[in-house]
Amino acid sequence: MPKYRDKPIQSFNIFEAEEEVLALDKEISIHDRLYYQNDAPEIDDASYDRLRRRLEGLVQRFPELTKMSPTLQRVGTTPSPSFSKVTHREPMLSLANAFDDADVSDFLSRVGRFLSLDSAQGIEIVAEPKIDGVSASLRYEKGLFVVGATRGDGTVGEDITDNLRTIKDIPQSLTGDFPEALEIRGEIYMSKAAFYELNSTQMESNSKVFANPRNAAAGSLRQLDPTITASRKLNFFAYSWGEISELKADNQSQFLEMLSKWGFAVNPLTRVCNTLQDILLHYREIERQRLELPYDIDGVVYKLNRLEFQKRLGNVSRAPRWAIAHKFPAQQIETVLEDIDIQVGRTGVLTPVARLTPVNVGGVIVSNASLHNEDEIKRKDIRIGDTVIIQRAGDVIPQVVEVVLHKRTEFNKPFNFPAICPSCGGESMRVQGEAARRCLAGLACKDQAIERLKHFVSRNAFDIDGLGEKQIQLFWDDGLISSPADIYRLQDRREELEKKDGLGQRSVDNIITAIEKSRVIKLERLIYGLGIPQIGQATARLLAMNYGTLSKLRSALISAANKRSIEYHDLISIDQIGENVADDIVIFFQDKTNLDMLSDLENQLDITNYESLVIEPTKVTGKVIVFTGTLKKMGRAEAKSLAESLGAKVVGSVSNKTDFVVAGGEAGSKATKAEKLGVTILTEEEWLKLIT
Repeated sequence: MPKYRDKPIQSFNIFEAEEEVLALDKEISIHDRLYYQNDAPEIDDASYDRLRRRLEGLVQRFPELTKMSPTLQRVGTTPSPSFSKVTHREPMLSLANAFDDADVSDFLSRVGRFLSLDSAQGIEIVAEPKIDGVSASLRYEKGLFVVGATRGDGTVGEDITDNLRTIKDIPQSLTGDFPEALEIRGEIYMSKAAFYELNSTQMESNSKVFANPRNAAAGSLRQLDPTITASRKLNFFAYSWGEISELKADNQSQFLEMLSKWGFAVNPLTRVCNTLQDILLHYREIERQRLELPYDIDGVVYKLNRLEFQKRLGNVSRAPRWAIAHKFPAQQIETVLEDIDIQVGRTGVLTPVARLTPVNVGGVIVSNASLHNEDEIKRKDIRIGDTVIIQRAGDVIPQVVEVVLHKRTEFNKPFNFPAICPSCGGESMRVQGEAARRCLAGLACKDQAIERLKHFVSRNAFDIDGLGEKQIQLFWDDGLISSPADIYRLQDRREELEKKDGLGQRSVDNIITAIEKSRVIKLERLIYGLGIPQIGQATARLLAMNYGTLSKLRSALISAANKRSIEYHDLISIDQIGENVADDIVIFFQDKTNLDMLSDLENQLDITNYESLVIEPTKVTGKVIVFTGTLKKMGRAEAKSLAESLGAKVVGSVSNKTDFVVAGGEAGSKATKAEKLGVTILTEEEWLKLIT
């Protein structure tokens, strides 16, 4: 659980940031599954948005942590097994968020820098209400609707074609001049009137009552019986496209006009804005109308109007660079703090959790809140029995903003933080320079060991379906597993497993099948599954890409213990791996217990070497590139993104392994070092000629 939630991001050190990022990542993952797959979110949208904003702020402050979080690399969650799967021919991405005017101004400035424009103020922006609904993709071939799908995890969604055919706003055939193949993206929603009508009917029949129109739309859309979907009033706004055989538009607003001609509903409040002032005025006007609209919205989406700029900007891992969602502000609510529990995390951190009198927050019943650490409890003078204010824009477990002091009684005494671990009874201590108190027992502490095993089997690591928190706990308690490799020996203890409460032959068969399936594992997933501090999914992929095989990775990282070695220099030269991250990696590979665990795993697994995603080799595939100085044709971020898309490896420093140094204006020491080493130096023009 995140523990530093009230701490300003600028006051974090790298170790605190690592703890917070890992905790945020875990909680976001849980709520992605609840929201996208189960249609049963435990927090409101504002709470979820603030959680992501906190995570993004941390990785912006500490570039070496950038992309360490798997949740920043994905959209949504794994599709439900109840529906057939549909692979999106173009990924369905999410959006980055802006929460105030300064964030919007920063977005425009980033766009201007990326595109190397003198000013971003004159860039046309399409501003449209952000509908609080469920994203869907509709595929048309020769004008006929053939298949529809949910977002799913952004790559694979659920086939809900039959249910979508019941929605009147979705045309079964297109009109006008349409392309032969076309995927339309948009939002399914339920109007406020239809929501109240549905809940009245549900109450009369003693059926499930929905918390809000978004949940009602999601639940209605994912019915196995299309007649149930048809009985509920759903609507659809179209706003974008996926795969398209021919796009006869130069900008976003032209495409929206084409959508209307083809027969789709487009939000009438969409406007083209030319300046930051125009954008913010439109935002405030929509915010003013928010309560009067017949449907729920939670912000305004801004997209660059010019499609050429959209293409140049491209995407980061889970969102386009050319769009952002400006969210509406959230609210706060009061409740009573009944007790404080202490939880132990994977790294031994003791985190206090407030147990609250359950309260309805945005349609969700909240009973827990983060208290972060003992310093925060003291700073806010939080006591058991206090009436507290919960920030709705908080996190997965919302934060306690402050105490309502005039409601405090003489019986509410200061809280004494425990000096021993509640899990193992071992000693705990404050780490110098950190707010954290940690259990010192390491893997001898049950909670720490179990949390590490949970990480190993998680979806972005070994993805062992059916081996979840409950099973890990059970098997640990019974001595069946104590290390990752023990999981692969469970097949030899099938009879014992089948005798466990809640496990029968079928359940055990499913678990063993999932375990056996995970024996073939990609190198990058293995690296992530090891749980090395600061190594998220993207950084694990960088390590796999640079070393290629486990034997090379292990040998190099063992040798990197010597900071004067070539291996250490190579490690910190990998783009986005700074000395802090490198030190954590090296420490992991110096620990004999870790190396023994890895060798044990290697005997159980078939580890596949890293494979480049570049389908057709280019002139720079596999080349090591360093960019330095000021580029004129494009920003540094755009140049790096383009090089990586062509299969090149972009690193931050020059060595004898560097193939090209692309030098812009005022190149400085990197160009000087390249000359000494005899590395080829290219001007920006020579680089562009090479890759075109």
